[in-house]
Amino acid sequence: MPRRLSLTALTAFTSVAALSATAHAATGVATDVVAPTDRLTVTVTGSGGTGDGTYELNCHPTGGTHPDAADACARLDEVTVYGKDPFAPVAPDAMCTMQYGGPATAHITGTWQGRPVDATYDRGNGCEIGRWDALVPVLPSASA
Repeated sequence: MPRRLSLTALTAFTSVAALSATAHAATGVATDVVAPTDRLTVTVTGSGGTGDGTYELNCHPTGGTHPDAADACARLDEVTVYGKDPFAPVAPDAMCTMQYGGPATAHITGTWQGRPVDATYDRGNGCEIGRWDALVPVLPSASA
């Protein structure tokens, strides 16, 4: 009797596995999840150098038209910390020095770590200059 029960259980398991495989093949649903590529578009104007323009930056794997893609991706990996947005704006209540860092502006859009990015940058005060400089070489080193 135990042998008959084992054979019945094995037959039932095999049938369920076969149905599962058939259902998977019929639906075409993939079981392997591939992490999305981090893709950003960086637009810079007024930086006072060769950094002006619009660039595509792809990370994981590295690529795109960004002039320093490998170092830019490495910098983004370095500043990406769990629970902190590397593209966050300056806090509205931040105390910033009243210095002018030049007319450079930048806009970064796309996806980073599976999250949408839509960030603007300028060099209008000490906080904004520090925020810009924290992303060099994603953003070009700007002169005043």
